[in-house]
Amino acid sequence: MRDTDRYTIAHTPISSLDLMERAAAAFVRKFVELYPDRNQAILVCCGTGNNGGDGLAIARLLHERHYDHIRIWVAHFSDSESNDFRSNLKKLAYTFIPVEIFVHADELPRITEHIVIDALLGSGLNKPLEGLWLALAKHINEANRPVIAVDMPTGLSADGKIYKDWECLSAKDTISFQRPKLSFFFPESVHASRFFHVVDIGLDEDYMSGLESDYYLFEEVDALTTIKERLPFSHKGTYGHALVIAGSARTMGAALICAEACLRTGAGLTTACIPASGLIALNARLPEVMALERDKLIESELPYQAIAFGPGIGTDEENKHLLFHILQECKNALVLDADALNILAADPNWKERVPAGTIITPHMKEFDRLFGQSESWYERVQKAKHAATEWKLVVVLKNQYTFVALPDGRVIINTTGNPGMASGGMGDALTGVIVSLLAQGYDSKEAAMLGVYLHGKAGDEWAKDGYALIHATQLIQKIPMLLQASCSLCKK
Repeated sequence: MRDTDRYTIAHTPISSLDLMERAAAAFVRKFVELYPDRNQAILVCCGTGNNGGDGLAIARLLHERHYDHIRIWVAHFSDSESNDFRSNLKKLAYTFIPVEIFVHADELPRITEHIVIDALLGSGLNKPLEGLWLALAKHINEANRPVIAVDMPTGLSADGKIYKDWECLSAKDTISFQRPKLSFFFPESVHASRFFHVVDIGLDEDYMSGLESDYYLFEEVDALTTIKERLPFSHKGTYGHALVIAGSARTMGAALICAEACLRTGAGLTTACIPASGLIALNARLPEVMALERDKLIESELPYQAIAFGPGIGTDEENKHLLFHILQECKNALVLDADALNILAADPNWKERVPAGTIITPHMKEFDRLFGQSESWYERVQKAKHAATEWKLVVVLKNQYTFVALPDGRVIINTTGNPGMASGGMGDALTGVIVSLLAQGYDSKEAAMLGVYLHGKAGDEWAKDGYALIHATQLIQKIPMLLQASCSLCKK
């Protein structure tokens, strides 16, 4: 971001001060949308660098929009001031907004305003808060007011390396410039910022897109360019045959959810390999899905375009033997989830057993069983990245923002999904979606990225309809409509 700032200033007719004004204006537009009540009193807390300069400009622009109850604190904890900070401080002389400058944290009075805007340090910090800055952050947090951070909450590192003992200013909303910061996608960031919003400040997009990065967002435009249209004269054979090996006598729900997700995502044929005790449930719930009894699998050929193994299957010796048979015999696309991963975690040689191109879909605990405990989500993602490149796997590390680590070293961050999806069966549904896409001819990278996107998007559609809690069987129902809507958009 700093590189793009410099490039934009050097190659377009705009000064750094004008770019700061543009950023402040973008912040204010979003702020007004979030907090439209102009009678609320606002405290703007500024440092003396460029983030503080943003804060001073924001205070002035809010005042021009008739937010009349504004006060500014300047934390002058060092002798350094940026030129743009000084320029914006001079502009405030004509507004009569009160400005209080503090050189010691013990001077701070009680915060009486309704809202605090955090423009103290921004994205430049790469170490924990300490001394005066830490005291100031604690003072603001203790006031228990909604905090809106400018670009980054004070104390949060931007690059994802968030450690347990870091203390931050706790923001309700962060209004981030041009791009979300990597840290926003890690669960540890929630204590520093509950929600983030991205505003365009007019940086050079072509230049930014050309910069090297291992991290990418998967958004709607990516889904639209990935989805394959179903063509005239195609038939069930065109869209592949998927095998779902899942469920046990006590966990047939996992097999039913996985198979239904596979069916509704568009696989031409779906077969569920289940225990004999589950046949009645399968036939009653999903008459379109064929059945293969579990004890007959080893004797059977594997004429499937894609196989999913694991949801609700158990980890006993029989299933361990079955998994190793599939790993040895499977020549096509493979998804491993849930108990398949737990079986592998107990085998020190599991990496040699898993074919290249396999998709694994662990949640945090399953991932740690496979790859060892991690101190942070950043460390966990680095391990996923290493595993993907070293063993040519696609690692789908599940969370609210799911990370898809690819064999080429890229980490794709999914942008769909919501907390209402935190319920049992969601992982089973995701496995069904992914194996369905594999059966239809998507490669492992496409199936993982698109599958995670569609899964989260279906949850978002239910949330849009007002559902605070979403069940896996509900979510599955939305997927055919999403695919149809996406294909319609593609045609346009």
